[in-house]
Amino acid sequence: MKIRKELWFGFILMGIIVAAAGAMVLSVDKMTNGHYGLLMLSLVVVAIMLGFPTAFTLMGMGIIFTFFAYHSGDQTVGGAVRQTLDLMVQRAFSVMSNDVLISIPLFVFMGYLVERANLIEKLFRSLHLALARVPGSLAVATLVTCTVFATATGIVGAVVTLMGLLALPQMLKGGYDTRLAAGAITAGGCLGILIPPSVLLIVYGATAGVSVVKLYAGAFFPGLMLAGLYIVYVILMAKLKPAWAPPLSAEQRIVPLPEPLLKVGARAGASALAGLLAALKGRNNQGVPTGYLLRQLGIALLPALLFVAVAVLSYPSPRDASVDADTPSELVQLGAGSQVQESGTGLAEPSGGLSEPPAEDSGGLAEPPKDGEDNGGLAEPPGSDGAAAEPKAEGVAEPGAASSPADTAADAADAGAGSGYWIGVGVGALALAVFYALLSYARLEIFKMLLSSFFPLVVLILFVLGSIVFGLATPTEAAAVGAFGGFLLAAAYRQLTFGVIKESVFLTAKTSAMVCWLFVGSAIFSAAFALLGGQELVEQWVLGMNLSKTEFLILSQVIIFILGWPLEWTEIIVIFMPIFIPLLDNFGVDPLFFGLLVALNLQTAFLSPPVAMSAFYLKGVAPKHVTLNQIFAGMLPFMGIQIVAIVLLYWFPEIGLWLPSVLYN
Repeated sequence: MKIRKELWFGFILMGIIVAAAGAMVLSVDKMTNGHYGLLMLSLVVVAIMLGFPTAFTLMGMGIIFTFFAYHSGDQTVGGAVRQTLDLMVQRAFSVMSNDVLISIPLFVFMGYLVERANLIEKLFRSLHLALARVPGSLAVATLVTCTVFATATGIVGAVVTLMGLLALPQMLKGGYDTRLAAGAITAGGCLGILIPPSVLLIVYGATAGVSVVKLYAGAFFPGLMLAGLYIVYVILMAKLKPAWAPPLSAEQRIVPLPEPLLKVGARAGASALAGLLAALKGRNNQGVPTGYLLRQLGIALLPALLFVAVAVLSYPSPRDASVDADTPSELVQLGAGSQVQESGTGLAEPSGGLSEPPAEDSGGLAEPPKDGEDNGGLAEPPGSDGAAAEPKAEGVAEPGAASSPADTAADAADAGAGSGYWIGVGVGALALAVFYALLSYARLEIFKMLLSSFFPLVVLILFVLGSIVFGLATPTEAAAVGAFGGFLLAAAYRQLTFGVIKESVFLTAKTSAMVCWLFVGSAIFSAAFALLGGQELVEQWVLGMNLSKTEFLILSQVIIFILGWPLEWTEIIVIFMPIFIPLLDNFGVDPLFFGLLVALNLQTAFLSPPVAMSAFYLKGVAPKHVTLNQIFAGMLPFMGIQIVAIVLLYWFPEIGLWLPSVLYN
């Protein structure tokens, strides 16, 4: 029987791990508990690669080696068994009492409901038409659809499978290269494990003790950056190799118009706004109900109404100006006369300890001339009325006699908003004018398609993420809102049946149970590893290498990248993060920043052979002539892009840390 290449790769990798473990055993004179801990780690990796369930493998290995650790001391068999069972119960209870994990089943339930609302077909079709003029438009529309849908669901298998059924046949029919089409689908489907609300970030936060809210805020821009790099790559390939991504044909760009609009003389390229306004006059409507035309006009005017609403709501109110007026330091400008402001007594006579102002020509208050000097006939006493009146004449107000808050509010109201506000309004108005200049009947139909598919998902995502990021709700509360939003979406699209709810609940329970058992198994395994001294041995080994911060980050990310070949992200998080996290303080690495690097790196867990689950998801629904090797070849450039994204995040950490610092520091 001929063994496939990926199986050979897996067997070779397992052989390397076993050989390394054997070399470790033979190289030491006496096996310590720490060496047994490393041996346990090697056995777990090999067992998982052989196909044993991850959660129960971790749990079983943890219990066996915990018993060994207790029994290797002075404990009797009965005492070791009792302590092992006590540890198992305590670890399981600590996992189940973690409130953050409650959000996992709620987010998963939201994802399954949104998936079953059948939005993805409408979403892909509308984006496909909206991006028709972009090079590689089908692949770009696939990536945008995957980004939006993966953000709403977070379920990689569901997104890759659905896009494999929907987008892959159309791309192959349009003449796209099989590798480019497969790579776009598999890479785009994996974005759900990075872009919030991501279950991976919840698992990492619970494992590393990092705020999930900060992780969500930090992962937002890196996720968009990675999706943007994917899109740039596809557009460049479409430009450099047009045969790989041919432009859409004229037939594929046709947007059918509704019959009532055809009756009033609508044509695909004609201006929709002018045509609808003309159709409302007199007999031009050709028997089409006025209510229908008004509804179409209302849809066309939605962007303008939204723009006006945002502009009005964001305009600074007089009340804000009056609140600002209560701060004297913002009202009185004393120029160079800082001594007067520091004295806190207006323009009272200066005390003997005050020094002379730095410059007499600075426009501030000059010291009166001394006796015997030419004073030009001016009165000398510094505390006289004349001296007090002179600064007022020069426009320097006395703090005690500053303008009233009402006057300042009136001045602020007269001045209106700042220049930034009006620049924003001007840019928005210009964009709105361009939008309506280009709004043909065909584009109006595409806009309506986006309204019914793209915008509901975006609104749901913004409500969920916005409530978390801006501190309006905890992740658990936001997950409950998201689950309710998914419920409403399924009902709005008439997909909320008993069968859909039953299947969604079953799949949610199955996924949640898997994650929770993973946490229990990981907790027991980590306890056994620490009990044997494996963590201490790893720390001594790493610290003995005298690595710098950069070298440590490179080493850790290379290890995680290699682990992504045989293992999935869940196994890497629950097994290896408890080993890396205690080392971060020694190198001054922020756990939040490290988590963002890991989240970007773990994209490779779904794109790297021999596991590469997204490749197998796509192969299961792809035409027979699409081979697994073609899918793997298509994923390799996107793996390279992921490495570029990791390097960019390391060079410019503010990509991930700017938003959390602005919102929470």
